[in-house]
This record gives sequence, C-alpha cells and structure tokens, in this order.
Amino acid sequence: MSTRVLIVSHDVVDRHMAGPAIRCWEMARALGREFPVTLAVPNPTQIQGDGFTVVRYDGATLRRLATQADLIVVSGFLLVLYPFLKETGVPLVVDLYDPFHLENLQALADEALAERLRDHEGLLRVLHDQVTVGDFFLCASERQRDFWLGVLSAWNRINPYTTTDDATLRRLIDVVPFGLPVDPPQRLRPVLKGVHPQIAADDRLVLWGGGIYDWLDPLTAIRAVDQVIRVLPNLRFFFMGIRHPNPLVRPMRMVDRARRLSDELGLTDRVVFFNDWVPYEERGAYLLEADVGLSLHLEHLETRFAFRTRLLDCIWAGLPMVVTRGDALADVVEQYGLGTTVGIGDVDGVAAALRVLLEDPQARQRRLEGFRAAAEAFRWEEALRPLVAFARAPHHAADSGGEKPPSHSTVGKVRAAWRRGGLCQLARETAQYFRWRLGGSRE
Repeated sequence: MSTRVLIVSHDVVDRHMAGPAIRCWEMARALGREFPVTLAVPNPTQIQGDGFTVVRYDGATLRRLATQADLIVVSGFLLVLYPFLKETGVPLVVDLYDPFHLENLQALADEALAERLRDHEGLLRVLHDQVTVGDFFLCASERQRDFWLGVLSAWNRINPYTTTDDATLRRLIDVVPFGLPVDPPQRLRPVLKGVHPQIAADDRLVLWGGGIYDWLDPLTAIRAVDQVIRVLPNLRFFFMGIRHPNPLVRPMRMVDRARRLSDELGLTDRVVFFNDWVPYEERGAYLLEADVGLSLHLEHLETRFAFRTRLLDCIWAGLPMVVTRGDALADVVEQYGLGTTVGIGDVDGVAAALRVLLEDPQARQRRLEGFRAAAEAFRWEEALRPLVAFARAPHHAADSGGEKPPSHSTVGKVRAAWRRGGLCQLARETAQYFRWRLGGSRE
C-alpha cells in the first residue's frame, strides 16, 4: 500500500506565497507523483492541488487528517500550536530548512533585551518540540546540516541508538535544499518593461527577488543604484515583494528604512520601485525581463546558515546575479560562475558589479552553461530524493521507542530535586543516571 503523506503548512498557500509555503507546495507536487498527498493549509485558497489534495485546516480537521496519514511533514510552530501531531504514532518528518530562531535574533535586535529574551526562550521551546520528537529531519545545505547536528547532539538525539542505526546519521537528518521546476520559465506577457509607466521597454532592469527582511541589506543596494544611474540613467530597480502574503508575519523595519533612503535620494517611483508581492505563477515573466538579479545581506549569524531561496529563481531563469558573500548560495554563484559576489556593505563593489553586468549585452549568454549545470543540481526531483526515499519506507527514529539513555538534562533534574528537597525523586533520578552510566538495566 502506498504511503499516505500529510504535509502541513504553517504559512499561507495561495497565489501569493513566501518561501515556507512555496516549499510545502513543491514538496506536495513532487511527492504527489508517487504517493497520495494531502497539503493542509491554514487559509482559504484560490489554487487547486497539482496531483495532490489541498485542504484548509483548523484543529479538528488537522487531527482527522493526521489519523489518516502514514507520514506527516511539519515545520515552524506547528507542533506547539497542534501538540496532538506529536502523539499520532505516525513517523514525523521535521523540516528545519529555515533557522527562524537565528533570523529573530536579527529581526528583534533593536528591541529591549527583556523582550528579546522572552522571544528567544519561546523559540527554544519550539525547537525543543521539533528536535525531540522528529523521526527524520530535513535541512537546506551541508552547512546547515552541521549546525543542526550540533543542535541534535545537544538534545541527545545523537546517541548509541541513532549512530548504531546509521553511523553517517543520514537516516536521521539529510539535505533537502530548495528546488527548481523542470520546465523553464515562460514569458506569456510583458509585466514591467513597456508596461509600467516608469519603466521603458529598453530600460536596464535590476530585480530584488522575494521580500525585504531585517537580516537583508537593501540599503547598500539602493546606494549602489544611486551611483550607477549617474552612468546608466536608464537603470531601474524593482523590489518584487515588500508586503508578506501571510498577515501574521509582522512588518519588517527594513522596509521602512529602505523606503526612507530611496525617498531621501529622490529615487522612489522614478528609479526604485517597491511592489507588494508578485504572484508565484507569474514570477518567471519578471525574471525573464530582468537584466540582473540582486540579493544582499548584513553581517550576522543568520547569514552563515541562510539559504536564500529566491536566488534559485535566478538560476531557473538564467539571470546573472550580484550577491553578498557568506551564505551557501553565494558559494553556488561563485562555483558555477553565475554572476559576481561582493563584500558585506560594499556600496562601491555592488555598483561596479552592476555596471559590468548591465553593460555587457552577452552577460546571460556567457553564463548559460553554468546556469544549466546549477539548475540540474537543484531540480525538485533531485532535491527531494532523501524525502522520497523516506516516504517509500517510513520509519521511526532508532531512539524513538524502547529503552533509551536518560536525557542530558537528568543531572539538571537531580540538582533541581535537591534544591526542592525532593529526596525520593533525587534518589530515583540519581539511580537511573548511574545505572545508565555503569551499563546496568535502564528504566
């Protein structure tokens, strides 16, 4: 019998989608070619599943869907919001591709320390639920995998059970990056050049894919564009999305900062354009009209483990890029020669890189082979191989049942029991701990 797969999205799945929703959608589409797949979404939606079923959920609906599944894929806050998903007895896949707790360290950097600590402690509880109950974990890159292996080790998921099951731990956590469609993008109609009143058909178009988030650096981009228009006055810079399609995502301060800078430089609605959000199915037309893709970020921990998913759209469309060094996809840009990487906050470097690409009429053609090779490496069918393999033979993690070594927190529990004066509990915890350490029987 084929595995019945339930993929639960915590993000809005509709014509306008951000990265987490896109990932769930494409997972469902790829897995739906082999398995019966239900994509559960939290919102009313105008789009229909492509080889899979889309169901809007509330608590009761999600509980029912979970009882009918043989495999459940979750991410984000879902296990906290719907704790019954931890108790279904069904193998649970946890998608860790987005290290949201690192993003929030940057997003809340200007808040009072007490608020930042409350938020961080809450996110650690979310991570605890994910890491302690997952049977199989996904991440977006080998660099991320190293990070998550450290997290799993801290929560005692790397132990004699899981290492005996697989010394490489690929059966516990593997890399499933964002992917690309097999079919190339289509330009069914003009969308910007010659259509937008301030963007002429022969203008040179720089495109910022995705949103403006607090951990990114649109300010350096705008300052660089201000330099370049003095040499290339027909340059236009278009942000594809500033209003997140999920109303629960708070507005980012960086959006206001970018608007203010653009206004101060006299660029807004003349050279720099801030768009609400491009529909997912229309993004290909924007990418094909553009001449250069641009993505810049700030210097902080999030950068080290980020996976800038919208850069894959540039690979899909063969769009040369200028990107900041430091994340995994910047390494891909360098490896395949897909554009230019620059230093963090380097306005002059960004301006120079934009000029080189915009003044070269063969910029796309020169990089064609590199784009083809990179695209092959990131096809959704290729990217999802580890998840497909798990769905063909779903199983619980080796340490999910039977006798386990006590958690690393046992010593902490002993100390807390001592402070409370709970001597009986202290005795039990101490006995359990030392029986395990000495190799005796385990409770």
